[in-house]
Amino acid sequence: MTLFLDSSSDLAVQEAAQQLRAWQRDRQGLSVALVYGPVSEEDRLYHSKCPVDQRSVTALAGALDEIGARWKVLNPCEPDFIVELAGYEVALSNLHGPYGEDGRLQGLLDYLRVPYCGSGVAASAVAADKILCKRVMLTLGVPTPDWHVWYGGPADWNGRPVMVKPPFGGSSVGMSLVRDPADLPGALADAAGDEGAAVLVEDYLRGTPLTVGLLELPGGSVIVFPPLATEATGAEFYDADTKLDMDSRGTVTVRAAELAPDVLDEITRNARTLWDGIGLRGSARIDFLLTKDDEPYVLEVNSTPGMSRDSNFAVGAAMVGLTHTDVVLAMLHEALARPPYDVPLPTPAFSSTTLTREAAVSP
Repeated sequence: MTLFLDSSSDLAVQEAAQQLRAWQRDRQGLSVALVYGPVSEEDRLYHSKCPVDQRSVTALAGALDEIGARWKVLNPCEPDFIVELAGYEVALSNLHGPYGEDGRLQGLLDYLRVPYCGSGVAASAVAADKILCKRVMLTLGVPTPDWHVWYGGPADWNGRPVMVKPPFGGSSVGMSLVRDPADLPGALADAAGDEGAAVLVEDYLRGTPLTVGLLELPGGSVIVFPPLATEATGAEFYDADTKLDMDSRGTVTVRAAELAPDVLDEITRNARTLWDGIGLRGSARIDFLLTKDDEPYVLEVNSTPGMSRDSNFAVGAAMVGLTHTDVVLAMLHEALARPPYDVPLPTPAFSSTTLTREAAVSP
């Protein structure tokens, strides 16, 4: 059973930080593949909108320099990505959405026998799929807003505002708040995209967005950060433009959530339940919505939290006395301390010639 710590566990957290810094001294020159590139729509938006000095990858690179690691940014969009990836001691991914956060990259790394930070294939896949994650929440008894799945065809309207969400991706990309039934078909089409994916239609609840970070420390204990309240004063909800456009940062306030003890206990309990129930590892961030009646509902689970210096995850870590570099150390430590994925498969061999796909030619 996982040992969970909270903000009252000051001594245990500081002892873990000291252990991490001692571990760092014996890992000078650790080779780290920092995986980052414009793969998903979410990452392409970050790449185009977010200034370089405010990106997670920039903050992670700075932390790796401080740690004394030998690192390189590896872009999955480059043809030599896999060959290069296989040559590193550990991978630290900053990819979000499909192909980076949904188990596919994790499966590749397992096959290459490259240790990596964060959750494995199954937990990553569950957390990344909003519809599947909703179903898991129900089985775990975690409260989440009522919802249904739209698979195409006529759109049902229940008379109440709804959030229309694509099944994959984060930062509220492709998400719409629909108050008028006339706007529902367009929102569904936008969320389904060109592939016509199933769409999550969730009851819209008014309240305060909360976010809770969790970080695995040496020995397997997990620190649950204090909940943060995020309020977007210039938008109807915490939408993609507010999250991604740095010019709008003044419209967002992030503060320690002021919660009644019983509400805090419930939020913490649900975060713990999801960590163990989904099988998360390394780090995660769980987003909640607190209604005006002090009822907390889980919205989604993020297995690869944003790691910019000012990210919600970094702010939560600072509230328990951990620096950004401490967090990166903890992630690397967990990756390298995890028992290796070992099955009787050959060590992958790469030719010197880059293979390319050829179009099938009819005889």
